[in-house]
Amino acid sequence: MSQGSALLTLSAIDKSFDVHRVLDSVSFELAKGEVHALLGENGAGKSTLMNILIGVYSADAGTLELEGKPLKIARPVDSARHGIGMVHQHFRLVDRLTLTENLLLAADDHPGLKRRATARDTLLATAREIGFTLDPDCPVGELSVAEKQRAEICKVLALGARILILDEPTAVLTDSEASSMLGAIRRMAESGRSIILITHKLREVVGFSHRVTIMRRGKTVAAGLDTGDLSIEKISSLMMGASASSVSPDKAPGSVRPHGPDLLAVSHLHAQRDDGAPALNDVSLRVRAGEILGLAGVGGNGQHELVETLCGLRSASAGSVMVDGADALGLSPRQRRKLGLRVIPADRMASALVSDLDIAANLALTSVVSGRFGRLWLNRRRMAREAKASIERHEIAGARPRGRMGLLSGGNAQKVLLAREIDSGMKLLLAHSPTRGLDIRAAAAVHQRLREAAAGGAACLLVSEDVEEIMALSDRICVVSAGRVTGELPGDASAADIGRLILGHE
Repeated sequence: MSQGSALLTLSAIDKSFDVHRVLDSVSFELAKGEVHALLGENGAGKSTLMNILIGVYSADAGTLELEGKPLKIARPVDSARHGIGMVHQHFRLVDRLTLTENLLLAADDHPGLKRRATARDTLLATAREIGFTLDPDCPVGELSVAEKQRAEICKVLALGARILILDEPTAVLTDSEASSMLGAIRRMAESGRSIILITHKLREVVGFSHRVTIMRRGKTVAAGLDTGDLSIEKISSLMMGASASSVSPDKAPGSVRPHGPDLLAVSHLHAQRDDGAPALNDVSLRVRAGEILGLAGVGGNGQHELVETLCGLRSASAGSVMVDGADALGLSPRQRRKLGLRVIPADRMASALVSDLDIAANLALTSVVSGRFGRLWLNRRRMAREAKASIERHEIAGARPRGRMGLLSGGNAQKVLLAREIDSGMKLLLAHSPTRGLDIRAAAAVHQRLREAAAGGAACLLVSEDVEEIMALSDRICVVSAGRVTGELPGDASAADIGRLILGHE
């Protein structure tokens, strides 16, 4: 390997929460000037290991070294002082402030960045160095997801990070945005920084990282392997301990579930974007009991607005929405929930879960208003008892009723959401990109829950940009483009058939 000598070493790291051992003698080594991919299924311990490195947790045992010297990190400020920074999936930016103001807000231990002009110039210089373009005077809330991510990276680097941890940096980016981001990551390494890349996209690992460390069930199963010697199949096998093909079975050929009456009927629906431009244009579709209807299409073609309109977060300008035979358009989200509507949003942490609350509270969020846990005060013992049973039933790794929601891995956080939403009162499930950012096994678990929901008589509208996911789950497939449903296909349609409709060809 042409990268430099060891910069950071974590040796024999142990961590337990109550009786649950999350890390078992884990080791990791990062060299100077390399992109080192840290891989593992959701719940393998990656997030816990990185949280120890950035001072959120303390290890129960083990040692950390930086450039061969002992490294003591008790708080996040300690890691920042040693030049370690992390860009999380959910950005640490204040939308109403400009990027310059966000840097000033984070610059408590950086006297040189206390002046606005200096902070602004530092951001621009950092962006130029790694090939980014940004406007330091633009409010963060006006930026796209990709622009926010670039802004967050520049902020962390401007604060002096020489070791950068990137958590799923391309999970919500388009292919072109992802390619641009990965190129920037390699340029950062070439400039002498060291990158820890956490991702589930194995093609990115093979194409853009120098070495790979793989964790499974809290242990290191492969440490510092040269990426050039690995195939995607080999990496998958090391991650899961089994062939990837055995994890997510395809639909059985010719399998057809019996379908009942329409539980969702959308007719001639129109809605607008936030800026007043048309988002939905004469959309009509139906989903029957026991059926999964896949809605395929490139992101940004009205899918987000459709889900918001169906669940009551966006007003329709025309058309009708019937849920289990009832007119739902004039109803609030809570009233639609009483009709049996449940939602898995595309961004679970922004729209469905509260990272700062404990897991018991998140599981109880939608039941509190009904008085299930008490009218005058909450019966927290009952909440914890029911949460414990749900955690065990749904095999949510690393979860405790009183554990903070934001500390769970993506796959286990999604399990919490599914456990809450797929309940006895569910009749219609809106699942928007339900496996985004999840590893192969976690995605397979989500797929199984959707299949089970449909088999139990629920109707499921699956909105996804992943054509393979649409093909694997759907009984029927509709394609959306420019806010219109451009065609309907049977569940056994080919990717080419779907692609032709997405591109506007009959």
